[in-house]
Amino acid sequence: MENRTNEKASSLRWKILRQALLPRASPPNPDNQAQMDIKRISRRTIYGFNLIPSRLLDKCETDDCDESTSRDACLCYTIPIHGSPRILLIQRVVDRAQLSDFEICNRYNIDNTGVVCSWPSEDVLAYYCLSHADLFRHKKVVELGSGYGLAGFVIAAVTEASEVVISDGNPVVVNYIQRNIEVNSGAFGETTVKPMMLHWNQEEPFDIANTFDIIVASDCTFFKDFHGDLARIVKLLLSKTGSSEAIFLSPKRGNSLDMFLETLKEYGLQFTVTENYEAEVWNRHKKFMDGKDRDSWPSYEKDHCYPLLIRMSP
Repeated sequence: MENRTNEKASSLRWKILRQALLPRASPPNPDNQAQMDIKRISRRTIYGFNLIPSRLLDKCETDDCDESTSRDACLCYTIPIHGSPRILLIQRVVDRAQLSDFEICNRYNIDNTGVVCSWPSEDVLAYYCLSHADLFRHKKVVELGSGYGLAGFVIAAVTEASEVVISDGNPVVVNYIQRNIEVNSGAFGETTVKPMMLHWNQEEPFDIANTFDIIVASDCTFFKDFHGDLARIVKLLLSKTGSSEAIFLSPKRGNSLDMFLETLKEYGLQFTVTENYEAEVWNRHKKFMDGKDRDSWPSYEKDHCYPLLIRMSP
């Protein structure tokens, strides 16, 4: 234990990476396969706020889910409103990291977090958008760094937005977004839903500049190297109307959020930061902090887990 405590963080990271890349030494025990399937799914199946209930389907309800390759699984999200509409999200099953993931990250200068799992802040963002559906009615909306895009799909399914663009910089993720749009096409009513591969540092995308009424994003402020590009793309995409705004949910994560807020000032964006913005989210946060619900999230830390609400305007 003493040796592990004193081991450098860089050494531990390399061990994790090596274990991820090396093939398994032996095939899994068939008796434990069901539990392993749950653990391998590209999402946190245990830890999170669990505001949008979900379950892993035993059998995918769509032909687009390629179960024969054991690469995909299908999660059914039940939106907690009258009628309980469902969203099916095909996600990649994670056994180990793939070299192609790192090649894509290097080629596009992106991180790989979007394909790894659906993060807790995305669940909170989806719930916030659901609770404030009137904000999105008849609006053009884009989700940045969406990953599997739960929030974008919830907006498209329940808010009567005119258009929802679900974007990410990882082409693997964008492929899943496209598939999930097709799978859920009957859930969007009159709302137009599109996927988009969008890199925050790309040259000005004049075809979509100044076109969005609302931008949403979750947990996109962690990597400090991307702060400038993220602030720039927010300012570029927002329409010039007085009601346009960006809605971010992000934990503090050390000083990363504070540094992002300083970057917003440099780009001339106005912003507010709110800690207690949704009663149910706040109640669950307090239970985690008070230790009343520690069993469901034993590693919970406010700085790294609880997302603050940042609302930005031009």
